[in-house]
Amino acid sequence: MSGDYAALDFDVSVEREEFRLDVCDQARPGEVLGVLGPNGAGKTTLLRALAGLQPLRRGRIELDGMVLTDVAAGIQIPPERRELGVVFQNYRLFPHLSLLDNVGFGLRSRGISRSESRLEAANWLRRLDLAEYSERRPGRLSGGQAQRVALARALACRPRALLLDEPLAALDARTRLSVRAELVRQLRAFPAPALLITHDPLEAMVLTDRLLVLESGRVVQTGTPAEIARRPATNYIARLVGLNLYRGRLERGAVRLAGGGALVAAAGHELASGANCLVAVRPSAITLHTERPAASSARNLWSGTVRGLEPLLDRIRVEVAGEPGALVDITAAAAAELQLSDGTPVWLSAKATDIDAYPEP
Repeated sequence: MSGDYAALDFDVSVEREEFRLDVCDQARPGEVLGVLGPNGAGKTTLLRALAGLQPLRRGRIELDGMVLTDVAAGIQIPPERRELGVVFQNYRLFPHLSLLDNVGFGLRSRGISRSESRLEAANWLRRLDLAEYSERRPGRLSGGQAQRVALARALACRPRALLLDEPLAALDARTRLSVRAELVRQLRAFPAPALLITHDPLEAMVLTDRLLVLESGRVVQTGTPAEIARRPATNYIARLVGLNLYRGRLERGAVRLAGGGALVAAAGHELASGANCLVAVRPSAITLHTERPAASSARNLWSGTVRGLEPLLDRIRVEVAGEPGALVDITAAAAAELQLSDGTPVWLSAKATDIDAYPEP
């Protein structure tokens, strides 16, 4: 899969007013490295730094054996010479050029003849089902078509690495589905490193091989999408993947939670007594009762008060205050049967086998 391609290595530090970004990682050939984080975390700043559009305070960027940036050595290769394909969130197509010439622009800028660049551009437009629009200008395109043109333009240059800045963010929900499917297909076939910026957890899970999570300019977690979804390191990640997350300390077989209360977890054998840890619980793994259960196989039972209810497609999400507080998912029928409303006192139960305790990073 990797062919003659090599990794994109980066160790970058950027300072801008009160914000500072520090990231060190590597995207390997054929790997899609997702960069996930909330607004203002530094995701786009990282992409711009890799593309040569954002000056570094310190650091080094190397692609395929070529040093693109080395602050200490005074090396700064300009953006147009970095052999990168970049797909921006707002497409950045040239309004006065046809789609054919938009896709061929990068090739022309590298000295390839107009006839050869147009031939390669036409090939990419065919591959992305856009051949019939080749003579159109961008103003006559839908959002999905424009995004596919931007992707074709980036890939046509045969880049040594691909950078994508929230490529689906500007699309409506229906268009996003079809473009996402196309993007998955193209990324799977792309032999070089790819870095994809997103704040959408579904995109992160579907499109990437590995995730780097940024918060406030620093890396808070890395791992495969499955690893991060199963064992989130921060409340932001837990909310994205729909988990309750608690911090605590393992004492006498139970995790004493920092916010009050305790939970027994079957998963957590790697923890030593007294160790600080995180506890993750799926909202669907918690059961609600309006009276204390007389008998229950669950090893975790505690009281709380309903603080809110929110419909989520085929279920109701209940916010419960307690020690610990929790988000609980129940069916609409169960909500009606329990007659829940703000202020309703409830009991919560969860099996130890449904609770995961793991070391705090």
